[in-house]
Amino acid sequence: MKKLTIIAISLMFLITGCGKKTPENLISKFEKTVNNSKSYTLKGNMEILSNEETFTYSIEANYLKDNFYKVTLVNQTNNHEQIILRNNDGVYVVTPSLNKSFKFQSEWPNSSSQSYILASIIKDIKNAPTASLEEIAKGYVIKTKVNYPNNSELTYQKVYFDKNMNLEKIEVYNNDDVVNIKMDFTSIDYKSGLKEEDFALDDIITPNEDDKNKTETNTENSNNSNTNTENCSNEECDTKTSNILDSIIYPLYIPSETYLSNSEKVDTDDGERVILTFAGDKNFVLIEEVANVSNEFEIIPVYGDPVMLSDTIAAKSANSMYWTSNNVSYYLTSNDLSTEEMVTIAESLGNVTTVSVGK
Repeated sequence: MKKLTIIAISLMFLITGCGKKTPENLISKFEKTVNNSKSYTLKGNMEILSNEETFTYSIEANYLKDNFYKVTLVNQTNNHEQIILRNNDGVYVVTPSLNKSFKFQSEWPNSSSQSYILASIIKDIKNAPTASLEEIAKGYVIKTKVNYPNNSELTYQKVYFDKNMNLEKIEVYNNDDVVNIKMDFTSIDYKSGLKEEDFALDDIITPNEDDKNKTETNTENSNNSNTNTENCSNEECDTKTSNILDSIIYPLYIPSETYLSNSEKVDTDDGERVILTFAGDKNFVLIEEVANVSNEFEIIPVYGDPVMLSDTIAAKSANSMYWTSNNVSYYLTSNDLSTEEMVTIAESLGNVTTVSVGK
């Protein structure tokens, strides 16, 4: 009897030891699940807090080994859809409503933290030597540092799992311990059965009839909302008046010792363009015009990276950035601004009702 008791106690300690909940073996379980997946599809909602506003996206991310990605982001406020695609040809940011895409030779998504890419989450956890594990009522929370090169204020994140190490949500915090990004996962299918053809650019740029009708309706509505009251007797005038900005949009953020030195409007073949020139310690030029839908699908090469803003995805090159927000296309160029300063200026243009000034 005594011998049996000793054996039972030994087995109990052995089982307890093997099942010890440490950051290492819990992370290893999650990592193994992800690495064993040949393809996955995850869905969820992401909130971005900026300038006391909250921007919400519905997100679907698809992955196929090795290095195929397709992430669809839909802004739930204005239904603006963009797709980040990575395949053997490069990285694309596609805006279906404008019939345009930027093409990058980029390391995305490996160049920064991404709250909707599982490999990025694992990388952040493994690269954090001081990652902490906290057991809560519903599961576990792992706290790690993050890498957002375009926003140095984002410093750490909390990754939430249930008791079975299923990913539930991520919160990204700034220096003041305030959540700036929140990603809630509604579903993750680790056996989605995706193939290379599911990541073809042609499938994105050849929409079905419902998508075509939706695009045509959005284009008509945006044109109507920007139509001048002037009566025109020819088609050219109708096109031009539909592409006149209702107001000049000035950035709320301007670097110190920098000021607006010139503002001018220029007529173009497609309508009207506003050019704002800023001078001082940080010289830069900001160009604004109504976003136009291309008649044929247009691919614009960019030597840089896609950059996530609060309400859209921008194309960033060495000394310039291009993006579209609220039916306005912006082009920002400067030899003096850092990427982070460009992003801050772009973010300060997001709230049109606040920063618009009448013509």
